[in-house]
Amino acid sequence: MLDRTVGKREMRREKRGRARVLGAVALAACTGLVLSACGSTKDTVATGGSDGDGTGKVGVILPLLTSPFWQSYNDYVPKMAKSEGVDALKTVNSNSDPSQQITDINNQLNQGVKGLVVAPLDSAAIEAGLDQAERKGVPVVAVDVAPEKGKVAMVVRANNVAYGEKACQYLGEHITSGKVVQIMGDLASVNGRDRSEAFRACVKEKFPKLKVLEIPAKWESDTAASKLDTLLNANPDIKGIYMQAGGVYLAPTLQTLKSKGMLKKTGQAGHIAIVSNDGIPQEFDAIRKGEIDATVSQPADLYAKYGMYYIKAAMAGKTFEPGPTDHDSTIVKLPSGILEDQLPAPLVTKDNVDDAALWGNTVG
Repeated sequence: MLDRTVGKREMRREKRGRARVLGAVALAACTGLVLSACGSTKDTVATGGSDGDGTGKVGVILPLLTSPFWQSYNDYVPKMAKSEGVDALKTVNSNSDPSQQITDINNQLNQGVKGLVVAPLDSAAIEAGLDQAERKGVPVVAVDVAPEKGKVAMVVRANNVAYGEKACQYLGEHITSGKVVQIMGDLASVNGRDRSEAFRACVKEKFPKLKVLEIPAKWESDTAASKLDTLLNANPDIKGIYMQAGGVYLAPTLQTLKSKGMLKKTGQAGHIAIVSNDGIPQEFDAIRKGEIDATVSQPADLYAKYGMYYIKAAMAGKTFEPGPTDHDSTIVKLPSGILEDQLPAPLVTKDNVDDAALWGNTVG
């Protein structure tokens, strides 16, 4: 009887020992699988995600199509997708609506895309869409605007602080004193903030005899026109204007000045010095005519090219480090920890406006 009882006890001990060993093995296996199915924060069945070879459908979401700049970018997307070997779907236009952009991202994810290239409208609001993509295991490349939060593989963008500084430097060198206006973009966008703050700080530090007047226009042409009209009524002695987006502000600014008899060509008495941002053909024509003085060429072609380049790399699992690139740019780490490839954006004046290398001279 005692032997039989002892035997049962030994059998129970052996079973408990085997169970502990199997549990440890299972735990180790779960850890070794990088949480692929053991507590992963991603969907266990993703409709997208990388299979490691950089292939699959890619969704491309635009912020708007009312600007010639974004129209040019839209035209470049299929060409650059083809040259980079990316299977890009037809672009989607969010029509200047941040909420619509989140819906557009979700729609693309539901279609099973394996990558997304998005030009965010709102640096903060885009986080909701980025979180959805991360849950699906779908990499995202942001173009033109850096998100404040959320995961992206890369931001493809020019240095927007330099935009404001170059505009300030040009106006400061051509205007000794007086009032200058900056027609600002949407301050909910990091682009609008960077350009505005850089221009303001540069004038204060380097050209204190200039007085900056500001028009918050939120990338809206009608808003820019009406507020500029009001400002000029109260300040007819304006000597300079900085437009943060020629694509939406050029036409209304020139029309407003013309309606008031204030559109004087360069070299004429009363000429208002104007510097813009974008590098669209219409700005180049205005420079040639002497209606505006300069613009910073924002590289629509390179935005499309490297948006495709980085999304393909992300879908293949490739990562990058800060430092110079092989295409005359520099990858920097933003305060948020996100990497940004800061592409070159040259200042264009009458001296180099006919340069064939400028993308604005290659489109209609």
